[in-house]
Amino acid sequence: MAKVLIAMSGGVDSSVAAVLLKEQGYEVSGATFKLFENEDIGIEKTKTCCSLEDVLDAKSVADKLGFRHDVFNFSLQFERDVIVPFAKAYQSGKTPNPCIDCNKYIKFEKFLERAMMLGYDYIATGHYARIEKDPETGRYLLKKGLDQTKDQSYVLYNMTQDELSKTLFPLGGLNKAEIRSIAEKRGFVNANKPDSQDICFVKDGDYAGFLKKTLGVKAEKGNFVDLNGNVLGQHQGIINYTIGQRKGLGQTFGKPMYVVDIDSEKNQVTLGSNEDLFVDSLTAGGINLISIAELDAPMGVTVKTRYTQAEVPATIYPEDRDRIFVRFKEKQRAVTPGQAAVFYQGDVVVGGGIILK
Repeated sequence: MAKVLIAMSGGVDSSVAAVLLKEQGYEVSGATFKLFENEDIGIEKTKTCCSLEDVLDAKSVADKLGFRHDVFNFSLQFERDVIVPFAKAYQSGKTPNPCIDCNKYIKFEKFLERAMMLGYDYIATGHYARIEKDPETGRYLLKKGLDQTKDQSYVLYNMTQDELSKTLFPLGGLNKAEIRSIAEKRGFVNANKPDSQDICFVKDGDYAGFLKKTLGVKAEKGNFVDLNGNVLGQHQGIINYTIGQRKGLGQTFGKPMYVVDIDSEKNQVTLGSNEDLFVDSLTAGGINLISIAELDAPMGVTVKTRYTQAEVPATIYPEDRDRIFVRFKEKQRAVTPGQAAVFYQGDVVVGGGIILK
């Protein structure tokens, strides 16, 4: 019997994933990650992940299903590989997605390493995605979850062939209503627990407040400028802004103005019209390819440049081993450095990278 170690957040998704794995005949154990102390980042104990309540919810499900549950402390790795890069990205004028780094460095690197060390055959999570092996190429494919409203393939584009070969996504073919129904029938304490917020360590989405109050990042004032470099006013520090932002600029300009560029070296924020936000291309770096070993010729794909954005048609071109140039079929609005560009063909993830410019 194959042994699986499942990451259990205390939420309903990973709990039902454990049920499905047991029904499929695996020998299951569970683990909850300790990533930070809530009090250290200014969050109440029960308001986000890593709380005692989450650990107890996960343990309750494990006890009900009759398998072992442990807590793994990955807090040092989480600070080094997720929180610090998050702060550095904002300081350099980028808008990062730390969930992508958490998946890359914690869930599918450190967790897999720990599971293999403990003698497990696979790890599993409650992500809405699917893994299949291509019989022609022999490569493992990452595919969208069947529930398009919950699909999480975008934040998983960094997975390697080795990680895909040792990972199970039991929820890939289900929708949220089905999952809550299974949890209710099982009498799980978390059957109706709300989904967690996108960024677990930032309270109420106040990124700038977190950077200033918790990490001590300084927000130095600088100039708002127009596209010609003319000074329009003063901003409150570049960590307070992101591409496409209109509200919260702190002053009025007689007409709607949007953030169209952030220059950390000059400590200035460029403002323009809505039309100035549209671009026809981008360059992505830190490339990870999944469905193909390398990109050696232009390829027609669809691209997502934000987690919540719909895919759009584009052509990708190889620049070098670590960079890809993307030409959109139609101009796209507010493409933001620091976010991920993820490439698809149908429901298969070709790969992705971080938007550089």
